[in-house]
Amino acid sequence: MNRICQLFGIKYPIIQGGMVWCSGWRLAAAVSNAGGLGLIGAGSMRPEILQEHICKCKAATDRPFGVNVPLMYPQIEDIMQLLVDERVKIVFTSAGNPKNWTGYLKERDIKVVHVVSSSKFALKCEEAGVDAIVAEGFEAGGHNGREETTTFCLIPAVRRSTSLPLLAAGGVGTGAQMLAAFALGAEGVQIGTRFALTEESSAHPAFKQHCLDLEEGDTKLLLKKLTPARLAKGGFKTAVEEAEARGASPEELRELLGRGRAKKGIFEGDLEEGELEIGQIAALFRRQQTVAEVMNELISDYQTAREQIDIW
Repeated sequence: MNRICQLFGIKYPIIQGGMVWCSGWRLAAAVSNAGGLGLIGAGSMRPEILQEHICKCKAATDRPFGVNVPLMYPQIEDIMQLLVDERVKIVFTSAGNPKNWTGYLKERDIKVVHVVSSSKFALKCEEAGVDAIVAEGFEAGGHNGREETTTFCLIPAVRRSTSLPLLAAGGVGTGAQMLAAFALGAEGVQIGTRFALTEESSAHPAFKQHCLDLEEGDTKLLLKKLTPARLAKGGFKTAVEEAEARGASPEELRELLGRGRAKKGIFEGDLEEGELEIGQIAALFRRQQTVAEVMNELISDYQTAREQIDIW
């Protein structure tokens, strides 16, 4: 049996990314109900809001679901205690040292998965005792690794460095890409962008349509002097590019970024002033779908791709 499916108790080794301002309880429950693993994105939620989403997700699905927690966010102690109190069984962590919280969670019978962008950090995850690893290439949307390693290079490198169950992320949005990830050593995939653009995503309709209109090259990894993020075209992306071209300091970039940019762009639909985070893979898609439609298409396309491969 597939180790990812066995670890989480799910039908398909497809995990939905826990994305800020996109991954509320509706999206997580829909993915779980369709046979994958839905994740609530805690990065944009205060503890009381996260608790509300967890409770609503429990009411909307009897399948396993989890919560994604960026370790760099404030109120981390409150969030971790809340996850224990609400008996969340699966936690994905990112943007921080896995040693800080993995032991605490596992002692409380919670499965822990950490997101990495290099083999070096994959080894640190293994030392920390995580149950599985997400290896995310720089094609992914949102905050990203400084190494700029592509998924096709990252997955075999991480596979060589660790025997832990491995999920591929970054530039994965079709069944054929799932098959390619498995051929490179992954046992499951984490998909963000495609689920961010579904009907059940909590992102603003204007943001979704903007991303569905993107062409190749319309996203770029920027803000490397702060925390690298992949941004889609728009007024803020242009302002960042101009600032970086003239050699803006980290302090200047931090002032330009300000507070609440991602909420303004993704959740409120301000395409000029907002921070529009999305993956390169967005350029492949042109219409909004439901989660059920996406899941059915992923499985169908995966099976078709397997059948079409010629063995010589």
